[in-house]
Amino acid sequence: MKVLRILLIMVLLYACKQEQGHEAEIAKIQTDIKVERFDRLFAKVDQAHLQGLKTDYPFLFSEKFSDTFWLEKKSDSLQSALFQEVNKIFSNVETLEGEIEFLFNHLTYYFPEFTPPRVITVTNDVDYRNRVIVTDTIALIALDAYLGSNHDYYASIPKYIRAGLTKEQVVVDLADEYAKKYVFHPARKTLLDEMVYFGKCLYFKDAVIPFKTEAERIGYTDNELEWARANESYIWRYFVERELLFSTDSKLPSRFINPAPFTKFYLEEIDADSPGRLGQFIGWQIVKAYMKNNDVKLSDMLSKNTEEIFNNSKFKPRK
Repeated sequence: MKVLRILLIMVLLYACKQEQGHEAEIAKIQTDIKVERFDRLFAKVDQAHLQGLKTDYPFLFSEKFSDTFWLEKKSDSLQSALFQEVNKIFSNVETLEGEIEFLFNHLTYYFPEFTPPRVITVTNDVDYRNRVIVTDTIALIALDAYLGSNHDYYASIPKYIRAGLTKEQVVVDLADEYAKKYVFHPARKTLLDEMVYFGKCLYFKDAVIPFKTEAERIGYTDNELEWARANESYIWRYFVERELLFSTDSKLPSRFINPAPFTKFYLEEIDADSPGRLGQFIGWQIVKAYMKNNDVKLSDMLSKNTEEIFNNSKFKPRK
């Protein structure tokens, strides 16, 4: 037993040193970005300067609308109130810039072909479904979707969604959009396919935003994450005993994968206490196990199929 304990300590120390080695190399990468506050520029624009703003940001002005439309929109009382609320929460974006630079440093390390885009902040009429948009050359962040989970503007939005509408989650959502660009999954037909796909996305975020907590990366509260960990063995047994892993039932993603206030086990004693998306959580643990037990680069893992990852993960749930 003593020998086994010593070997375990040596393995853990080696893993920590490897992780520290990655971070030491990443620290040498110095991405320098300047968040462009289009939201402020638009809030101050007048007839004389509108054309200049349209020249600088042509992708933000649809040609379907006239200059009069844009000037009236900018002067609208609701729009003005929105600008004021955004300025209260984002009076400066130095912290946000720093977090985005850390994210881009990690992306550059793991994906050398990555080129940092222009980062532009906007308001988007509180369209929380499109709060971050990423292309190869620009990243748009709608700051009015990050005013705080209890903000009056979000009163009609379900509580489980409002929980993520905070400024601390901006870089997490940005990393999530990059995960969608880099993660490739050949097929997503079964529940296990969906679990592994989202497990890849979460492991991707482990790698590129390690400065955020695990709870923040998955969008749980600390208590929700602890609940998931404490019940990991039960959740896994539920999937296995009911033969859900390889099922193609189209209702399963809405129960176990998609955003929801709780996970639908259809068990009165457990549903109310559970966080949503527990299928994603278990998929995350499977991918973690796969990466721990196989010598695979992050970029290579992102294109592996479900069978390869699941069969070689040697996954065993926490007890």
